[in-house]
Amino acid sequence: MKEKNIGFALCGSFCTLHRAVDQLRSLIAAGYPVLPVMSETAYSTDTRFGRASDWVKTVETLCGRPVIHTVVDAEPIGPKRLVDVMVVCPCTGNTAAKLANGITDTPVTMAVKSSLRNQIPVLLTMATNDALSGSAQNIGKLMNTRNIYFTPMGQDDCNKKPTSVIADFTQVLPAMEAALYGEQLQPLWV
Repeated sequence: MKEKNIGFALCGSFCTLHRAVDQLRSLIAAGYPVLPVMSETAYSTDTRFGRASDWVKTVETLCGRPVIHTVVDAEPIGPKRLVDVMVVCPCTGNTAAKLANGITDTPVTMAVKSSLRNQIPVLLTMATNDALSGSAQNIGKLMNTRNIYFTPMGQDDCNKKPTSVIADFTQVLPAMEAALYGEQLQPLWV
């Protein structure tokens, strides 16, 4: 399976970027070549969780290639079959909403759209504070969309953040490998 090329798209769930980069390292350590994509927000926003330029440098160093960070550069991913699976890790509620409603205005949403239109599986690794409220309908819609799969997920703090859901980032690799076979890794809710 290691001959498969992986697209790895990072969105602006800044508190989970360190977990996402850990999973990127795991994919590379497992022998997968990775094409990195970042949303404009993740690519250019400094936060208390780190400077954007440091995240970009880390991702580019790990992958050995530049990050795709424009809509124009993300569009050929599907048509040129540059990847065999597109992993969105982390996937924010905003990105999920755009995907569920056909909005393609970021490098990540374009990478996903161009993958899906060429029957390339997409794995969403959710991290959003409103998964069980405002984003619930979008996540439900995506769960019923062909070639979209999810990393197993669950509530991250049911007392302080009762609508918040985060994926089990340690399951990205097995969930991605299941998606390559057209299967949803179970259980989905952990």
